[in-house]
Amino acid sequence: MAATETTLTWTPPVYNTSDNPECIHTTNMESELANGDFVRQAKWCPDGSSALAQTESGYLQFLNLYELLDVTLATTDGLAPQMPRRQQSGPTVDFAWYPSATRRNPASFCFVTSVRECPVKLLDASDGRLRASYKIVDHRERQIAPHSLAFNPTATKLYCGFDDAIEVFDLHYPGEGTRLHTTPSKKSRDGLKGIISTISFASDISSGVYAAGSLNPSPTMSSNIALFSETTGETPLMFVGDERDEGFGIRASAMQVMFNPVQPYLLYASFRRHGILYCWDVRGDVGVPVRRMSIQKGVSHARGRESTNQKLRFDIDLSGKLLAIGDHDGHISMFDLEHEPLDITDTSSPVLTYTAHEDAIGSAGFHPLHSLLLSVSGSRHFVTGDTSASEDSDVEELEDIEGTAQVKRSRIGPQPVVLDNSTKLWRF
Repeated sequence: MAATETTLTWTPPVYNTSDNPECIHTTNMESELANGDFVRQAKWCPDGSSALAQTESGYLQFLNLYELLDVTLATTDGLAPQMPRRQQSGPTVDFAWYPSATRRNPASFCFVTSVRECPVKLLDASDGRLRASYKIVDHRERQIAPHSLAFNPTATKLYCGFDDAIEVFDLHYPGEGTRLHTTPSKKSRDGLKGIISTISFASDISSGVYAAGSLNPSPTMSSNIALFSETTGETPLMFVGDERDEGFGIRASAMQVMFNPVQPYLLYASFRRHGILYCWDVRGDVGVPVRRMSIQKGVSHARGRESTNQKLRFDIDLSGKLLAIGDHDGHISMFDLEHEPLDITDTSSPVLTYTAHEDAIGSAGFHPLHSLLLSVSGSRHFVTGDTSASEDSDVEELEDIEGTAQVKRSRIGPQPVVLDNSTKLWRF
């Protein structure tokens, strides 16, 4: 009698957007700073077993979510990562998980991090030890910390974006990287100019296409987002923009670009202090977005808060059906990507918006295996109080021998405060 074959199928998590999600975990950032610390961004490990957070003070630390995720510690020693918190030598600019990182394979359980005035570091996620470093040096022999990090889909190369260039490191061979100049020269108006703030690869391995965005707002006849290919090097394939606005590109700094994981021809982008998310179909006319998504402000204007220059990161779930993004006032908006708008000139509204935090949301990330969303909040605020009280505390009058008044002023200026430095896990 023939043995019956068992076919295992994996289905992506399903998110119920008809009602507000349930907050199943909340933690506040412990801080040694007088005015508090906060998490700038948090990213799930690709296997979903843990999450790594980057703090304002320069720490990298794991979030203790193992019991909530019901993670089986099937590692060689059966222990959770021993790197709960690690201070870097300088401010952390960005970090990225190795694409196939998992605690069940210690060799792959690692990530890269960019630290100011230091080489890019490849760190072991289990204990924080340094595995390798990748040096980027400018013409004045200064160490450059890239503003964006991304592995290619085959995890053989590391792409690092910085001022007017992208450095590419081959992970299989030691030595210096290959520099791809995104603009011919400093004086030239051609190409992608400014700091490369974001890089994202399409999930289609065979294409080798990736998108890069710059902090420089788009000039009149160009755009600050371009498509490149691993095979063509530093020559852009095309620029993406919006011809319905004045000029071609969008007049704002590109904060994040991301391809749809299921439909790799759809490119999404967000911009600094800009309430619209854009989507382009790179198979057709990249001068006209196929979708515009408006982030609802909620009661932002009623509270009177200013938009933040902080990078607010969005995420798309593995099924490519939902996009989540937080705003500067603590709201998370969920957009339906499965159903196309009837008219591409219309602006889509979120299918769900709920209050998640009391401060700017630095990142929102979908769990790869469960119907969970991880959000972090925090921003620097300068509180303006009673000016007379502050003047009395900062100014000291002294009488000299002749009776003339001398004034000493404190050199310590107003210090920022954090309104909400919480990390929350939401179940849909």
